[in-house]
Amino acid sequence: MMNNNSEIVVTEFILLGLSNHPVAQAIFFWIILVVYLINLLGNGLMVILIITNSHLHTPMYFFLSNLSFLDICYTSSGIPQALVTCTTERTTISYIGCMAQIHISLYLGTTECVLLAVMAYDRFVAICSPLHYTVIMSWRVCVQLAIGTWGTGFILTLIPTVTGPKRFCGSNVINHFTCEAQTVGKLICGDTHLNNVVSFANSILVLIVPFTFILVTYLRISLAVWQIRSDQGWSKALSTCSSHLAVVGIFYGSAMAMYLQPKSKYTSDGDKMFSVFYGAVTPMLNPLIYSLRNKDVKRALQKLLGGNVSRY
Repeated sequence: MMNNNSEIVVTEFILLGLSNHPVAQAIFFWIILVVYLINLLGNGLMVILIITNSHLHTPMYFFLSNLSFLDICYTSSGIPQALVTCTTERTTISYIGCMAQIHISLYLGTTECVLLAVMAYDRFVAICSPLHYTVIMSWRVCVQLAIGTWGTGFILTLIPTVTGPKRFCGSNVINHFTCEAQTVGKLICGDTHLNNVVSFANSILVLIVPFTFILVTYLRISLAVWQIRSDQGWSKALSTCSSHLAVVGIFYGSAMAMYLQPKSKYTSDGDKMFSVFYGAVTPMLNPLIYSLRNKDVKRALQKLLGGNVSRY
């Protein structure tokens, strides 16, 4: 920290992790390392399958490849730092590095919220307008939606970036494994009312608005499915949407539990571990959910690994 005109200005932060519980921290390290490696393998394999297998060159899998790539980036923005914190006695990170970590994680998380809404729209068009699906969801439209998704995430991230504090003073100890936005925000000195209001409003905009769009979309899908008379049509609609619904439930449920709960002045060990698990486990589950419940992905994986494929 620097002293300037009797004011202490933070230039670096100290990450505590679970330093008061070394045994628990060692166990936590191995759990997170295994989860992170599975995440990289699963999502990386999903991207490779979709790129290399022509049967997966459809809008649904195009957006799924975006999701897998996004999950790799999202976990890599924080989990390596958490692993370092678990293995060093005194972990420090520069002010610039900490702010970069916060805003990159916010950007990637926000982008995933928007992307899941876009994927819901894709499923809506596929089920409610099947005859016009290839026209509505042309490759040009898919690329535009993808670019718009990443761009919207960037714009929404600018809100907390512009309105957030430019420097901190006083304590520089972060009771966390990484520079997590809410935990770092507790170190702001002075009046934090405006920052809290902006943060909550942005959480509503990022979480509630896309989630409401997804709910309305699936309500309309349910009404369309209800009119399907054949068992085959029901089965196809269910298999098309179930994987996406599972991912939405896990992602939004965890995110809302984290960011929409009442603010506390202190961060518990449970909050820290839940935050890291949210950043590591949720992205790891996405490729597992899609591969276990999707015959096309199973066949593509079997073909990639050199197995016998009966037919496509």
